[in-house]
This record gives sequence, structure tokens and C-alpha cells, in this order.
Amino acid sequence: MDEVVDFLWERAAGDLLPWAAQLEAAGQFGLSLAAVEKRILEQGLLPARYQRNRSTVSTEEQLQLFNSRVAVIGCGGLGGYIIEELARLGVGHIVAIDPDIFEEHNLNRQLLSTPASLGKAKVDAAAARIKEINPAVTLEAVQKAFTKENGYQLLQGVTVAVDALDSISFRLELAETCTEMDIPMVYGAIGGWYGHVATQLPGDTTIQRTYRNWVEGKGIEKQLGNPSFTPAVVASLQVAEVCKILLGKGELLRHRKLSIDLLEMEIFDVSYAAPAELVRAA
Repeated sequence: MDEVVDFLWERAAGDLLPWAAQLEAAGQFGLSLAAVEKRILEQGLLPARYQRNRSTVSTEEQLQLFNSRVAVIGCGGLGGYIIEELARLGVGHIVAIDPDIFEEHNLNRQLLSTPASLGKAKVDAAAARIKEINPAVTLEAVQKAFTKENGYQLLQGVTVAVDALDSISFRLELAETCTEMDIPMVYGAIGGWYGHVATQLPGDTTIQRTYRNWVEGKGIEKQLGNPSFTPAVVASLQVAEVCKILLGKGELLRHRKLSIDLLEMEIFDVSYAAPAELVRAA
């Protein structure tokens, strides 16, 4: 074993490696915290911060999460919670895409917004937050609007794309780009007390069928606004879907959509029959 590996095993408590030892290894060997975390997980050790994951996510699966690259398109109401949860889960590389700055109306619900952040780029706030809560995670901040034209560049090497957009037209462009690039997409939308969540694999058309009668505009969010709790609920369901895709386990919300009504506290599972060509191929 090399020097770094010896160092890590010497400081492990059972199979757990304390954060202080991870910091010490980075400093002593001139490595990034991400590089140290990778070495830890490759040795079958577990950074102690993830010990409450272990009954749900094994150490081998924790390494899978670390080696994953997830794009979050939109860093507002949904995106802030999604980015926070992905980082705490241990997803190693997050691409945060959003052109906007924080405005005062964001303060009621957007996790990354504070009075001190008003006028600042949302992606910069995301980067600062991840550096604070899990600096072993790499966050790539992209202050651009996602479009069909730049989508191929923005999603290069991405394992999963997470929709946290407030524009239906851009959401449909994201769905089309993900299909063309063979990237799974986790869809989420919110408005008032209500939300939608679905997972679309390349070739599926759940999102397109959801918005088949859409003409223009942002949808119900523009009329209903959003309280603090709706994005937190929907974002958490989206992150659960991302985790299942990355680990290849569980039942995905594929060819179906959860329609969530927090006012009446009801969740409807809306089924979208698989396209005929997929049924024939199955």
C-alpha cells in the first residue's frame, strides 16, 4: 500500500474515516478533499459523514455516487434543495446551471437565498454552500441559461440531468436534449400547494405528453407562486429518483408521474402507457 493508503488505515476507526483525518491527509499529501475521499472509498473505508447512509447505501454504492456527475438545471426553489441534498448524499460532481441572480421575492422559499445574497449569482451561492457543507464534492457553477443550442456542451459527461426549471419551453428542450444525448432526466414542477415528479429515460415521452396542450408561458407557478414547503417536498422526491438511477436500484417513476396536492394531502400516481414500440421491444 502507498503512503496515503497507510495513513488512512492508521486513522480509521473500524471502517470509518473521521473528517479530521480526511482534512489532515489532504494537507499532508497535497491532495484535494475530493481526491482523498475517492481513495477512502476505494479502500472500502467510509467517510464518517456518511455513516447514517450505510443501511440504505453501501460503501460500494457510496463510491458509485461519488463517481457520478449530475447536472441540476435551475438553482432556485427546487434547485437549491436538490443541490444541497445531492451534496449531503455524497454525489461527487454537481453541475449547477442558472443564469439568474437572487431577488427579494426568492427569500420566501429558495434555500440558497439570504438577504446578503441579493443581487448575487445563484450558481455562486450554490458553490459557496457546497464548499461549506461538503467540500469533498465538486460543484461546477455555470451562469448560463440552458438552451437547445448550448445543451450538448453543458451536459457533456453527465450521468443524470435534474429539471429545476420554471420555463416549460426550456424544460421541453432539456427533455429533447437528454434523449438525444442518452441521459436520464428527473422532472419536477411546482406551483402553490401542488407539484409533479417523474423520471424520463431516453426515448420516453412522459414530459412531452404532460405538456401536450401547453401553448406558452410558465404554467401555474406564475399564477400560484410558491410557499416554502412545496419545493422542499418535490426536490426531495427528485433526489430519491436520482439516487435510484445512479445506483440502479428500486422502482423508478418511469411512464408515470406523481401529482402532489399538499393542500388536501393527496398524491396521485398518473400512469403514462409506454409507447407501442417500447412495448413491442420489451
